[in-house]
Amino acid sequence: MSIEQTLKERSNGVCELCGANENLSVFDVAPSDGSADKAVYLCGTCRDQIENPANLDADHWRCLSDSMWSQTPAVQVMAYRLLSALGEQDQLDMLYLEDDVKAWADAGSLKSAAVEEGGAVVHRDSNGTILNEGDTVTLIKDLEVKGAGFTAKRGTIVKNIRLTDDPKFIEGKINGSTIVLVAAYMKKA
Repeated sequence: MSIEQTLKERSNGVCELCGANENLSVFDVAPSDGSADKAVYLCGTCRDQIENPANLDADHWRCLSDSMWSQTPAVQVMAYRLLSALGEQDQLDMLYLEDDVKAWADAGSLKSAAVEEGGAVVHRDSNGTILNEGDTVTLIKDLEVKGAGFTAKRGTIVKNIRLTDDPKFIEGKINGSTIVLVAAYMKKA
């Protein structure tokens, strides 16, 4: 049986990430050995965005909240890599991968969606909106501020943020303390 036929049976003829049923093809999950176990069955939309990570559409990838629970290691690896590229820390925290699957997921990656064509680091909020130096953001969940002895409540507004070298984090002042915040827990105001 061909790899495509094997994947078509495994996926019931739908994209293993988003569930679409048109324009499906085999996608090797790097590093791959050319087997069906190291491949996924993807639609054209998913494939195009994975191959061109600068075009990742956070709205399309909301489907990962379902596909990340797949029992297929190759699907788990792709979900992990996409969630990482999108900065979806909440979902990554929920995703459990066996040690060998986690090693596979870490061995390859999407070209970082956090780096633009010119090489500049791009910070994105929970909705995928690009954050800029000096923006105002709102917390979307309660955050315990370790060492400062308080909890920043959901809905707290943080003005005049500063960007860091890491696209996952920003700096801002809450209750007079400058703290590092996870960009995925922010929403641009």
